[in-house]
Amino acid sequence: MTLHIVISGLVQGVGYRQWLRERALAAGVAGWVRNRSDGTVEAVLSGAPETVELLAAEARKGPRGARVADVDSRAAQPSLADQASDDFVIARSI
Repeated sequence: MTLHIVISGLVQGVGYRQWLRERALAAGVAGWVRNRSDGTVEAVLSGAPETVELLAAEARKGPRGARVADVDSRAAQPSLADQASDDFVIARSI
């Protein structure tokens, strides 16, 4: 299963990307995470359905210091899934 999520709220400058990467690696989820110029954080999560869904649910909480307002979660577009690697990386911000 591959999900594309966009997290809004106070999620930049609080270690959100590193926090999500650590959670993803511990869960065996592949993909990437990056900051967007609109102040949101975007990620692609790829792995076993139950694991991806649990990580997406955990993304609604975020690290200490974050104030997550919303997580928009959708099945990933094929082009986004193609960018996911076997690892979970912090991608270049857009």
